[in-house]
Amino acid sequence: MIKRIFTSLLLCSAFALTSLSAVAEEFWPGAKYDPAIPTFKQVLGYNAGERISNHSAMLRYFEALERVAPDRIKLHHYAVSWEGRQLIYAAIANPDNLAKLDEISSTTLLLADPRKTSSSQAKKIIKQLPASVWMQYAVHGNEISATDAAMFAAYHLLAAPEDAVNKTILANTVVFIDPLQNPDGLERFTSRYYATVGMEHSADRISAEHNEPWPRGRFNHYLFDMNRDWLAITQPESKGRIAAFNKHKPQVVVDVHEMGGDQTYYFAPAAKPFNPYMTKTQIANMDAIGRNHAKHFDALGFDYFTREIFDAFYPGYGDSWPTFYGASASTYEIGSARGHNFLRKDGKLLTFWDTVQRQFVASISTAEGTAIAREKILYDFYQYQVNAIAEGKKSKERVYIMPNTTNREGNHRLATLMAEHGVEVKQASEDFKACGVSYKAGSYFIDTAQPRGKFVTMTFTDQVDMSVEFLKEQERRRTRNLDDEIYDVTGWSLPMMFNVETNTCKKAVSADSVLVAANKKLEGELINPDAKVAYLVPWGDMAAGRFLTSALRAGIKLKSADEAFVLDGKTRYPGGTLIIEKAANDDALVAKLGEIAQQTGAIVEGVDTSWVTQGPSFGSGKSVNMIAPKIAMAWDEPTNTTSAGNTRFVIERQLGYPVTAIRTKHLASADLSNYQVLVLPDGNYGKALGKSGAANLKQWVEAGGVLIALGTANRFTTDTDNGLLNVQREFAYREEASAGSEEESDESKVAGQIFEKREDLANAIVEPETSPDFVTGVLANIEVDQEHWLTAGVAEKLVTVAVGNDIYTPIKLDSGKNLVWFAGKDEVLASGYLWEESRAQLAYKPVLIHQPMGDGMVIGYTQTPTYRAYVEGLNVLLTNSIFRAAAHAQAN
Repeated sequence: MIKRIFTSLLLCSAFALTSLSAVAEEFWPGAKYDPAIPTFKQVLGYNAGERISNHSAMLRYFEALERVAPDRIKLHHYAVSWEGRQLIYAAIANPDNLAKLDEISSTTLLLADPRKTSSSQAKKIIKQLPASVWMQYAVHGNEISATDAAMFAAYHLLAAPEDAVNKTILANTVVFIDPLQNPDGLERFTSRYYATVGMEHSADRISAEHNEPWPRGRFNHYLFDMNRDWLAITQPESKGRIAAFNKHKPQVVVDVHEMGGDQTYYFAPAAKPFNPYMTKTQIANMDAIGRNHAKHFDALGFDYFTREIFDAFYPGYGDSWPTFYGASASTYEIGSARGHNFLRKDGKLLTFWDTVQRQFVASISTAEGTAIAREKILYDFYQYQVNAIAEGKKSKERVYIMPNTTNREGNHRLATLMAEHGVEVKQASEDFKACGVSYKAGSYFIDTAQPRGKFVTMTFTDQVDMSVEFLKEQERRRTRNLDDEIYDVTGWSLPMMFNVETNTCKKAVSADSVLVAANKKLEGELINPDAKVAYLVPWGDMAAGRFLTSALRAGIKLKSADEAFVLDGKTRYPGGTLIIEKAANDDALVAKLGEIAQQTGAIVEGVDTSWVTQGPSFGSGKSVNMIAPKIAMAWDEPTNTTSAGNTRFVIERQLGYPVTAIRTKHLASADLSNYQVLVLPDGNYGKALGKSGAANLKQWVEAGGVLIALGTANRFTTDTDNGLLNVQREFAYREEASAGSEEESDESKVAGQIFEKREDLANAIVEPETSPDFVTGVLANIEVDQEHWLTAGVAEKLVTVAVGNDIYTPIKLDSGKNLVWFAGKDEVLASGYLWEESRAQLAYKPVLIHQPMGDGMVIGYTQTPTYRAYVEGLNVLLTNSIFRAAAHAQAN
């Protein structure tokens, strides 16, 4: 009897596996597949949708496809992640088109430049050129269905060439598939997911399977949300991908994502607002492809929605960046099983298989929609470039000029960044005049009368406005106490974020110049290497910051001046200037200085005297000995993931200095005496650290530690029970808050009120003590105290990203100093859209607070200076907060 039951179970299991295999073939009903093309099962041991593929499985499968069909699929390795994983994209086409892929890409680049290709030539090209569609998957590593859908899409295109839809696709397009944009994040997710699985997969949303530990797989190694890295291009994955885009210029781009499991499937049309530099034809092309999806989804009985969320305003996404070289682009989002099974609130079971199939269908539909509209899409792509050049020529701000006067490193960094974006940037080889203004050789300039001109204008202009209708609707929603619909930051002017001066001219610049390459190195220099007394490195940019960290790690002894000084009545050096005295170092000093100058791009000046005629002398107490501090950082819950990762990245990869991550819970009792600096990224540390943690940190600070709290971490430092920073977080300012506050003898009653209009009702239901309205992200003008050692070498005016709703009172003079603060109400907004109440309440409130405590200090940034690692203009201030602060604490 037992034997018969066991046999029955085996038969049932075999039948189940056979059924799963059969179902896997029904991703595209009616498809007939060539057995010569390897299946998932043959290569990986499981069918599509049966298991979440990790990076190595994805790579093995694509390599297997290429081995069998090298005439129809070609793999390209485009980057290596921080953790050493290869990123690839596959080009899939019919044999004729794949054989001439380089020619197709070169011809596409000709089509992308009307200065080289006339209208008649473009028409001939369009008649013959296949369109290019680029589908990219899993930029967020825990959006798991995307990669498997990409793998099956590649299989389907290769194994079913006679399918009617595939015939249309392969006859008219080259399909690029980037199957896994974030391999480190996916590896983090899959390894931890399968570690939680027991006898069977749980569909319960409260199960361990459905609750990822910190940090989630969404992020890459440095915990970046890489769908926000398209403007700053800080990560290797982004760098390689953008280089590939600039090589092939695909005309249709889709970015495949996942969202909450209770939702269905989202595709174009996108929600409002649209970026005003997008064209109607680009939007229409994605709408047409969306209609094509609807046809397939309706036939298969798949639910979907459009237009309600995921706007197209911010230009730094994977679905928006390509639009500014002329592509039509969109985001796809599917409700995620975030594992094998997920029980939705409506009682339906969502499986991983379901999500893979829907993502696959949308992928094939995208390629089909591109193929059907091939000529129109190519024509619109060409016309985008024509219009961009014409608009640039007519613009009153045709040319943006970065004068070679200040912020040498910032100018270079921004110029090379724009070149990396595919923009033509030139550097003048001679002095020149433009619109009556004289400029020195070495100045950079960008003419917007070029194919990438719209991108330049959009990223260099001070303000890009959302539509009046959209903003009116957001203000109306606020009056009704409804959430606004602004999805992401609304200000992104790159010159502002880099603290770079730009001028404009309405005429083309005529000057001998060279085209700037993306990999152009900032040249450092050691001037007067045979100096008798010392070497000076003027402070104020990141080249000098990198020189400092490299010198400290090389064991060079040096000082930093708290204030500006004049040497021998001739040359003025800014506060913060590094002083390397020959007498304090060994005979290898000159060789080391020359090498570090070249590595970092810093200017090092040898001097033959230490005679200072103004400001602190080399031997003054205001010229502090710099130390090589050990830096610790809070890591793990409740630390904000991206804040921790972005901050660590800025310190380690932009400054070149190591950071030790310490689990947050250990900070409550750990002996921190080996560290001189501790950074608390954004996060709500109250419960994790508590009073005992605050006491431990306070004791460490008093003994000479530097505690740097960023953004929302100051909710912990400013808690009166913790006693770390003597300021308070403000409630929203409301004029009506005092009305009706008198005590009544009968506590069950209140004073009567008269409502004369509907707005009175809206105001009456708002509690008097609430937080200010949340700001999704603007660029705000800030002002810097010029008379403190912590701000040495920092510009008088800077820009920060202002995000969130934390606003703090100023610190009193008997506790510390407010060293950076927001500009006044009428000047505080630099770029973006800011609620009027927020504009008024932010005015003159502190951004950087310094509070001495024993031998150490607490430094509070009310806004995070490392936000997305793209506010380069704040990096010198952050460098001072770490290294100059540590030096001063040690000097106490």
